[in-house]
Amino acid sequence: MSRRNKLNDIIYAGLFAALTAVLGLISIPLPISPVPISGQSLAIMLAGSILTVRQAAYSVLTFLFVGAAGVPVISGGNGGIGVIVGPRGGYLIGFLAGVIVIGLIKGSGNNIWRLALGNIIGGIVVVYIMGVLWLSFTTGIDLQKALIAGVLPFIPGDLCKVFIASVIGVAINKRLHQAR
Repeated sequence: MSRRNKLNDIIYAGLFAALTAVLGLISIPLPISPVPISGQSLAIMLAGSILTVRQAAYSVLTFLFVGAAGVPVISGGNGGIGVIVGPRGGYLIGFLAGVIVIGLIKGSGNNIWRLALGNIIGGIVVVYIMGVLWLSFTTGIDLQKALIAGVLPFIPGDLCKVFIASVIGVAINKRLHQAR
């Protein structure tokens, strides 16, 4: 790998880690869930849709390490290892697995249906599975209650995010391929 590629990986990872933090400022607490509605899942879908798998994974790792170090980058201005290991932690770690899955499914990123499928599977299903399992484990609630608190309120918004990330991803990927 050339120095330029390494530098591009670092720059893109940093930009998308910052985007994830900024979209975390959009945070709506829910009375029925310890997990807020946030814009961070959109940032994850965008990273998976636009970046290479390596760059996307680096961006989420950067975001998680900065958040774990106590910088308030996690939705609602939170940070610290307690947030990572708390009820939201499964969703946060699910971001890493999800962004990798999106990147692997998307291919060139120019097919809207393939990109949407990647965003649904990686950005929703993978994140929900990890999040719900961890939510149930950390809070002691059964899986059905964890599904009600950790999935149902988020489905409509996440489907909108799939649409947004897929449309933006295709548009940017077309421009990036034309520039090469």
